[in-house]
Amino acid sequence: MNRRINKHGYQIAESIYQLVEQEIIPDSGIGVDDFWRATANIFDEFMSRNNVLLAVRETLQTQIDQWHLNADNQPFSQQKYQEFLFDIGYLIPEKSDFQITTDNVDDEVALIAGPQLVVPLMNARFALNAANARWGSLYDALYGTDVIGEDDGTEKTARYNPKRGAKVQSYTKEFLDNSLALTKGSHADAIRYHIIKNELVITLNNGNEVGLQSPEQLVGLNGALENPASILCRNNGLHIEIQIDKNDIVGKTDPAGVKDIILESALTTIQDCEDSIAAVDADDKAAVYRNWLGLMKGDLTEGFEKNGKKHTRALNSDRIYFTPDNKKITLPGRSLQFIRNVGHLMTTDCILTAEDKEVPEGILDALITSLISLHDLNANSKFRNSKKGSIYIVKPKMHGPEEVKLTVDLFIRIEEYLKLLPNTIKIGIMDEERRTSANLKECIRVAKDRIAFINTGFLDRTGDEIHTSMQAGAVARKDLMKEEKWIAAYEDRNVRIGLQAGFIGKAQIGKGMWATPDEMSAMMEAKINHLKAGANCAWVPSPTAATLHALHYHEVNVADIQKELIKCYSSDQQTDDLTDLLTIPLLKNHSELSTGDIQNELDNNIQGLLGYVVRWIDQGIGCSKVPDINNVERMEDRATLRISSQHICNWLHHDLLTEQQVMDTLKRMARVVDQQNAQDINYTPMADNFESSIAFSAAVDLIFKGKQQPSGYTEPLLHKKRQQKKKQKPI
Repeated sequence: MNRRINKHGYQIAESIYQLVEQEIIPDSGIGVDDFWRATANIFDEFMSRNNVLLAVRETLQTQIDQWHLNADNQPFSQQKYQEFLFDIGYLIPEKSDFQITTDNVDDEVALIAGPQLVVPLMNARFALNAANARWGSLYDALYGTDVIGEDDGTEKTARYNPKRGAKVQSYTKEFLDNSLALTKGSHADAIRYHIIKNELVITLNNGNEVGLQSPEQLVGLNGALENPASILCRNNGLHIEIQIDKNDIVGKTDPAGVKDIILESALTTIQDCEDSIAAVDADDKAAVYRNWLGLMKGDLTEGFEKNGKKHTRALNSDRIYFTPDNKKITLPGRSLQFIRNVGHLMTTDCILTAEDKEVPEGILDALITSLISLHDLNANSKFRNSKKGSIYIVKPKMHGPEEVKLTVDLFIRIEEYLKLLPNTIKIGIMDEERRTSANLKECIRVAKDRIAFINTGFLDRTGDEIHTSMQAGAVARKDLMKEEKWIAAYEDRNVRIGLQAGFIGKAQIGKGMWATPDEMSAMMEAKINHLKAGANCAWVPSPTAATLHALHYHEVNVADIQKELIKCYSSDQQTDDLTDLLTIPLLKNHSELSTGDIQNELDNNIQGLLGYVVRWIDQGIGCSKVPDINNVERMEDRATLRISSQHICNWLHHDLLTEQQVMDTLKRMARVVDQQNAQDINYTPMADNFESSIAFSAAVDLIFKGKQQPSGYTEPLLHKKRQQKKKQKPI
């Protein structure tokens, strides 16, 4: 049992208290008792308000359920449905147009489009890898993935395979031709790169000397002008470094001695306290906060062993270059770090009230992660994060403008207590709940002075769609959900509302995750559409994926796309028709589904659910590559679990499935998941004893208690079962 320290009417877990007192507070400029007094005041002010808003969610859900069950509302009328949603306050009228006024936003957010990583903050190694993914080797990214093919007899695993290496070089030369176009000829014909009269000159194999079509793309170099070791250029705001070394194993194979192309890749990273981690108690939260502290102070390290040798991973230093006239250039070596706090729902035992009740976890996250960020703002850090003196907090799972207002007011109060300038804490709004999507313009209006980010999230958004409309009927098959009307409306509307609210030059419009990190060729085909849709950042699952996705931002100038979209919006005089967005994704004809179709859908959902849950409960892994039913590795977090559990729950509720069928499938798929994890020495099989497996019981509860879970969220059940597991056996 964690010992507790009483402060101003609240009981603080010793692990959290000591972390704040001994590690966070020193050099922050804030007194220990001042912080705990502020913390108590904030909980006094915001706890009841938070609880009231959670009750509103439940009331609205009950009213929607009853409306669908009322025979007077059949057959379904979209007009009557929307009128009802306005009547109960689920929808609110949109007010006049406005422009956001966010200022002091870093260039990586306001001006430059690029990839964005999301990473579990609880894992220091992952957090460091993501922070260091600002720059990545294009050669490595191509050589080690399927982008250039892998079924042609070449081997990816060798240190260097000349045949595969040649394909990488060919692909890269084409990229350079498109991004750093020459006045004549191709980079494939280059035999020398050098600087003459402050301009990049490329000698071709026919003896001609050519330059860049846009000479201003040259930024700097390292080494001598006549024989540089690297050349730094820029395209669409992103840097490209051409590294040259004719003695390198790769450089020897290139006529110009090019050994690698380094791309500016993950401009921003969201360090996640929420869906991708399994932090269920005070000790877990202390570990999460300590990693954020290490990032903000610049001293986070993680030891690891490779090839029998011990190594230490740390944050990368800034990158140094020089202009042709020898002026120093310093570029960030790390991505700009956001932090995602938890939403309004969950509570935590980090702090208890005088009545032994847990406090809202999201409020505590905002307090402590902002306090930690003072080390960056006060220049106590080895490396600066925000050059503009801002803190970037992404807030997930808010339902409508009132909940956004709660977060904004909370940030205002924290700024006052931490002696920060107004609007220092920027907010990122995750547009992943149905009530937020339908009221997005008014959500943004509430946060217009500090908003720096909006983002769509297909999985959570679909989970909320299913739960909200649980009583309306059986929903479409999961793999066909993206073909439903509401999805296109949701994605398009997010961009339109953001652009019309003045996000250009001030804030990011983001798109969601690519979930299969080993299928990079498919990602390269599909994810460019996020840019063409007007998004200036999109989520990727790994540093390698960030480097590959960066190629899209060289191919597509997002700023130009957004300018054209703004013109279209103005000329079309678009009205905000919610019909498509609120079209419930129901099965069109139950009879078209065969018994086999239904069982296959159930198998797929349950295998994925079990594969994720067993790692979460037994090992505390909140995000990892989980093999699906076809053994394709998919990057899973709680959002995936939410849609799978709610989908099964919906079909069970509408009699497409039976309870016995679900239980039989759970047991059969448990054996499949056990086999998939057979090589993991830390894995505990579920099928050995279903009755004693806490992970298996968690999966059962997520399905059979799914209708009763608030908004269909998985966290309350997962946390309860993980806590049970931790008490059963030391982890």
